[in-house]
Amino acid sequence: MTTSDELLSQLSEFKDPNTIILGIGNTLKGDDGVGPFICQQISGQICAEVIDAFTVPENYIGVIIKKAPDNLLVIDAIDFEAKPGTIKIFAPDALDTISLSTHCISPRLFVDMICQDVNTKVSFIGIQPSDIGMGKPLSDDVNKAANLLVSALTKLYPLS
Repeated sequence: MTTSDELLSQLSEFKDPNTIILGIGNTLKGDDGVGPFICQQISGQICAEVIDAFTVPENYIGVIIKKAPDNLLVIDAIDFEAKPGTIKIFAPDALDTISLSTHCISPRLFVDMICQDVNTKVSFIGIQPSDIGMGKPLSDDVNKAANLLVSALTKLYPLS
């Protein structure tokens, strides 16, 4: 299991406070709701901007373009066939072969639409889900991973 400090080290390249953290997911589908869960935990607790996009990240493309962040970190449950609760940072092109089934727009199209207007570094922080069943809570493994990520992000983007 990754520690908060190891995760913080991996995320250190995104330290610039001109960062938007965008959570994606369906809170009614267990671990798929990890993006919104993390947004709820860090909103108002960090200096980076936090957007909870739920299942419609495309609704925030205009907002992101207008704010022109240096970094855009997208947090989502991503099935990359790892142990549940594993956290991995992906470049957008690495997601071309991974399905994000609860979203209306492909990750690649989402990134391309933003990057045609703004020079921003986009990365996806994926958490391997365990159970995305309807009406389920976050699994223990994903909840632990989410709390590690919350801890790392609050250290990376402290309020002044």
